[in-house]
This record gives sequence, structure tokens and C-alpha cells, in this order.
Amino acid sequence: MADTERRTTFKRQVVFFVVFLCVWAIGSRAVHYSVPEEMETGTVVANVGKDLGLDLKGLSARRARVVTEDGSQYFQLNGNTGDLFIKEKVDREELCGQTEPCTVHFEIILENPLQSYRTDVRVYDVNDHSPVFLESELCFKIPETTPPGSRFPLESAQDLDVGNNSLQSYSISSNAHFHVHTGEDDDGRKYAELVLDKAMDREHQSEVRFLLTAIDGGSPPRSGTAQVRIIVLDANDNLPVFSQAIYKVRVLENSPKGYLVATVSATDLDEGNYGEISYSFSQKSKENSKTFSINPVTGEIRLTGAIDFEMIETYEFNIQATDGGGLSAHCKVLVVVIDVNDNAPEVIVTSLISPILEDSSPETVVALFIVRDRDSGDNGRTVCSIEDDLPFSLKTTFKNSYSLVTERALDREKVSAYNITISAQDLGSPSLATEKTITVKVSDINDNSPEFSQASYTMCVRENNGPAVLIGKVNAFDSDSEQNAKVTYSLLPAEVGDLPLLSYISINSENGNVYALRSMDYEQTKEFQATVRAADGGSPPLSSEVIVRVVITDANDNAPFILYPLQNSSSPANDLVPRSAEAGYLVTKVVAVDGDSGQNSWLSYHLLKATDPGLFTMASQNGEIRTTRLITDRDTMKQKLIVVVRDSGEFPLSSTATLNIALVDGFSDSYMQFSDVFEEEEKDNTLTTYLVISLCLISFLFLISIIIFSMVKLYRRNYGGRCMSASGHVYGDGNFQNNLIDVTGNGTLPQNYRYEVCLTSDSGTSEFKFLKPVISSLPAEHSSSGTDLVKVQDRLTNSHLNNEMESAGQVRLSAAYI
Repeated sequence: MADTERRTTFKRQVVFFVVFLCVWAIGSRAVHYSVPEEMETGTVVANVGKDLGLDLKGLSARRARVVTEDGSQYFQLNGNTGDLFIKEKVDREELCGQTEPCTVHFEIILENPLQSYRTDVRVYDVNDHSPVFLESELCFKIPETTPPGSRFPLESAQDLDVGNNSLQSYSISSNAHFHVHTGEDDDGRKYAELVLDKAMDREHQSEVRFLLTAIDGGSPPRSGTAQVRIIVLDANDNLPVFSQAIYKVRVLENSPKGYLVATVSATDLDEGNYGEISYSFSQKSKENSKTFSINPVTGEIRLTGAIDFEMIETYEFNIQATDGGGLSAHCKVLVVVIDVNDNAPEVIVTSLISPILEDSSPETVVALFIVRDRDSGDNGRTVCSIEDDLPFSLKTTFKNSYSLVTERALDREKVSAYNITISAQDLGSPSLATEKTITVKVSDINDNSPEFSQASYTMCVRENNGPAVLIGKVNAFDSDSEQNAKVTYSLLPAEVGDLPLLSYISINSENGNVYALRSMDYEQTKEFQATVRAADGGSPPLSSEVIVRVVITDANDNAPFILYPLQNSSSPANDLVPRSAEAGYLVTKVVAVDGDSGQNSWLSYHLLKATDPGLFTMASQNGEIRTTRLITDRDTMKQKLIVVVRDSGEFPLSSTATLNIALVDGFSDSYMQFSDVFEEEEKDNTLTTYLVISLCLISFLFLISIIIFSMVKLYRRNYGGRCMSASGHVYGDGNFQNNLIDVTGNGTLPQNYRYEVCLTSDSGTSEFKFLKPVISSLPAEHSSSGTDLVKVQDRLTNSHLNNEMESAGQVRLSAAYI
């Protein structure tokens, strides 16, 4: 019975294996393409969808993409059309070096259901590199006894291209002694030899120069040149001879620096200096010069750099042995690098589905990955495995390609995520292994609403803010995962005053940042409320709401407004102060208001300018202007004050006002007179410029008159006496009264003054005659009771008189104290 069951089980396994191979063969069909290198980005290689017989409409839905082992992205698949196009320019020399053919391997991955197709694109070489000589000048020393037909190896040019595009032939410029021969090694490489056609005579020509040209087989061909210099030596009839024409050695990769690779040996039958041999590289390349060095005396070749089988498998270079007479011989050294197991396998995950639904059926593909080992032979063969206690298993899809599939049903309530460790081990000795851990999460259903971090939010914004300024943030958390936990924020419709809420603030739906959309005005709106809703991305979505209170703080954006004195009023702000006022007398009070609040509306008052800064003081708190001392007769009747009102904001704002104050002895009818005086003063200021110009002109004329007068005076020395006018009238001391009134406000003059006046011939009709009625016709009753008015009139009269006299330029007044 047991044998029967075993046979039945075996048959089932065989059938299952055959079916698996058929399915694998159907799903693993490979396609091959070819493109030349350096094609432009976006060039279409082929339509893979049609070649594989795939439904083009389903390529985009199945997320068709290109996956490579090394992660390069030279090609990309258009999921809508099925076209395979070039994403990055392909440089064949950078990709494959001298390896031919150069093939890019990748897989085309489809999901739902998960499938992959092996694709190879062969990159053909184009002639995009010219042959290059590592040295611009090649120097040879050849004895003059060298017979015709002698050959001299030339340094080979380096051409990165392959095939017909690589180096094909050499040529030299016209000369009388040499021609070049192009040969081919067993491995297909071209080399050049210089052949002597005609013997050289050092006494006739000690040096020969010509140009060596290397030409490739491209269309059109490319070329490179080097200068060849031949130095003709005296006779040295024996050439050095190597013990071997080719030295072939095998060296393990990762050999240490200084490792002895090989020893070359050459002999020379000559004696003395002609028999001394030195060794050197006859052809140099970047790889050889960085990797190997040769002892010029012993011929030992040692490692100077690391060698890696995965990078370069063989090295080939020529050694030159030169005797003391300049004769040389050449041999070839071939270094074969032996691979060692120095590269651990690499696990490259090309596709991973995470999270996976907990109700996924068995055999659901979860991940695709590739195992790669850069070593060769058994060192590059690998086996792959995972842990046994997981509900997953591995299946082979292609060579070194695997798929991770579910083995049984999953349960998120028991395990929400699986950490799967993939172990890859090669078959080398000793064996190397690598582990790669991937995380497969099990998806959840949407059963939790978002929860705000606070029961309510309060946000402050300063008025006059700029647009789109961040004023706060709300935060909600959803305990679900992925899309079910993705929270979006929105504002519920509402109104603030007469405008909708959405014209005041907005919220970032992704991160909950709240922004002010317009400039806030504290004087109009001090605060408002908004309702924010947080909804998750589940289906159907769940949501919650929270209240956000937006408080507007005041900014100092209103300058103080002066109510009194009002500066834009048609009537000026004039105040009268009696001269009998005591110190501390309240003159007036400046009244101002500020539209801001708090500290921004605290006002301070300061006296900016004053006609007499020591006469008045201003209270900084209430704006009261008071006298600081008693008023004297010397104080100017007209006082002008400029006050500034400043608020206490962080950046204070201010306003200024001008006050006109008159010092009077009484308040009877003086106010209207002083108003006229202030108005006349403003008008007189506009004439100042013209008066200055007139005064300058009159001064110039007066200077001319003085010069003329001096000349006449010298002529008439006996002229003197009192100064008389043309009319014969003489003005003496008796013509003026002695009881004059002091216009300075100090009372009657204590002493008399004598005036000597000289007038012109027509001064009898001038306005100067009005002095007599002003001085002589003062009524007696005005000497005491009308003192205040008389003082003001005298000041105005004298001021007008002085202006008239200065403008006329015809009067000279001199006073002598008695």
C-alpha cells in the first residue's frame, strides 16, 4: 500500500513538473533586437508589445516596465504603445570595452498577473573613435650598418572601436629609407613594422624624420598620427636576443602589489657598452602603465596595481631590450588573470508588491528578484532559499531569476508585516553567501477616523499681514495605514462679516497649514472662527471636525491724528497769552487721538521747535503747553511753536502741528489785529527773496555813489556845515519832541536822541513826512492808559518805515547819543 502511494505521488510530481516547464516556456519567451551605439534619446528600437503578442491596451494597466540586473536604464518601454525606445545614449566602448558582441540583457515585467519576458539588445559599434598614439613622437636608434630589409616594431595605436571600425592599417609619409608593413597577430590585432629599404649613412644624414599614420576601417575612415624620429648610430653589429619570443604567465586576481609576474631575459654577443642591456616597455597603455612595472636591469615584471578578472581577463604588452650601442630586440608578454571566488552573490529585487491584501489567494506573486555573481564557473553559480516557517515560497522563473509567491492565506490581525530574508550562496570554494531582507506588509481596511491633536486651536495673525502668510497648523492622525491613513484637510463654508470665510483664510489639504489670504484689519475684525474637517483616503472615507479660532493682533499702522489745533482748518490756530501771566500759566492744550489699540495708541507730546525754547514747556502725557517763567518786555510778541505727537509702537508714528501764540497786555480787540500780523508775516516771507536782490543792487549803486561823492569832496574841500535839502529846509534838534515812546516795550526813553537827516530834493513829497504826525501828534491820554495799543502801533509803524527806507535807498539816518 505504501509503495502504491509513493508511485502515485511520484507520478503527480512528474506531471506537475512537466506542466510547470510548459508554462515556463510559454511565459519566458525571449526576444532579440539590435541597435547601433550613440543613437539619440527617444529613438524607437522596436514594438515589443506586437513582437510578444501582447494586448497593447493592457500594457499601461499592467504597469509594463524594463528591469535590468545592474540597474542601468538604457532602454524604456512606452506602456501605451508598446514601443521600446532609448532612454540614455548607449556607448558601446563604455558598456562592453573590446568585448564583442556587446549585448544588453533585461526583462520586461508585467503585473496583474505578474509576468516577465527576457529581452536582449545587441549594440553594434559605430566608428566614433579615432586611432590614438600614446606618444606623439616615436624615437628609434638604428646603426648605420643595419642591412636593408630589417624590421622595427612600431608602437601600436589604440582604437576603442571594434570590428571594421577598429585599426586596420598604417602608412608613413614619403622618405628615402623606410616603408611601413601592417601585419596581424593570431588574435586579430593589427601591428606595424618599420622596414628599412635603403641602407643609411650617418655621415651623410644623422637623423631621419617622417609621419606615421594609423587608419581605421570606418566609413568615412578616421586616423591618428605620430612623428617618427630615426637616430642613425655608429656600427654595433649584434642585436640583443630574447630567450623567448612570447612569455605567457598566469596570475591570480587580487595578487598583492609587488608580486613578481615574470622575468624576461635577453643576451648580446657584443662586449663592453654594446653588450649592456636595459629593459623597458616598448608599447604603453593606460592599463599596463598603472598595473605593471619592469626592472630595467634584471627584467623583472612586477605588479604595481590591482588586477581584477571581472574587469580585464588578459594583459598583453611588448618588452624592449636595448644594448649600449642602441640596438634593440622585442618580445611579447601575455598575462592571463585567473579568477578566484572574491565576489559574493548579489540579490537584486526587481519588483515588490507591498502591502498585499490579507485575503490574497495562494500562489500570488509578491516579489521578483535576480541573483547575480560576477565570478565565473562554479564561483558564479548560485542557489537561493528563504526561511521555512513563512507562508511564502520561492520559484525559479529564468536562470538566476526567482519569484516569491504566497503559500497559504494571510491574516493581518496575527501578523501585519513579514521580514523575509533571502539567502543566496555560490558554489565556489570557499563558498560566499549574501542575505537580502525584504519587508512585505499586509494591508488593512479603513476602520478608524482621523483624530486631531487638540480639542480646539487658537491662531494669531498680526494685522496688515502679507498675502499667503502662515498663521498656524492643525494636525490629525489616523491609526490606519497607507491610503486609509492619508488625511486631507478642508474648511467648512462660513461667513466673516459680509464676506465668505474662504476669502480670509485657506488650508493646505496635505499638511494642515493655515494661511491668511488677505491683509487683516484689527480695527474692523478682531477675531473669527472656522471649522476644519479632516478626512482620510479610505473608501468610504471617515472624517472629524475641529474649531479653529483666529485672533487678529493690532499693529501700529495709524499715525496720531491731531484734533486741536486742526492743521487743515481754514483759520489758523492762534492763541493769546497776557504778558502778566505767571510761570506755569496754561496756554493751550494739544488734543490727539490714535486709531490703534494698546501700546500702539499711547501718545506722547513733545515740543519740536519754538521761537523762544525757554519760554514754553509741554507736558508729554496730556499735551498741555504752559509758560516756564515770567514774560518780560524783551520777549518777542509773536511766538511760533511746532509740536510733535508720537505713539508708543515698536516702530512709532508721529504727526506735527504748528501753533501761533501772541504775547499781549490785554484781550480787548487785540486778537483780530494779531491775526492780521501773523497773516502779514507769512506774506512778507514771500518777498524776502526779492528784497535781498533789491538790497544787493542798491548796495552796488550806493558804492558807485560813494566813489563819485569822494571825488567831488576832494575837489571841494571847503564844503561843510549842516546838510540841507534842495528846498532849503533844515531839520534840527528843535523839530523833534523829546517825550518819545520806547517801541521796545520798556517805557519812555530815559535820555534824548538827536537825529541829523539828509533828504533828497524831492523828499518833501515822499512818504517819509509821515514821521512828523506819528511822533508829534500823540494824544496825552495815550501816555498811560493806552500804552498797550500804542506799543503795538509804534512797532508796526517803525517796521513799515524801515522797510520803506531800505527799499528807497535815498535816506541816510545817523543818531548820536547825547
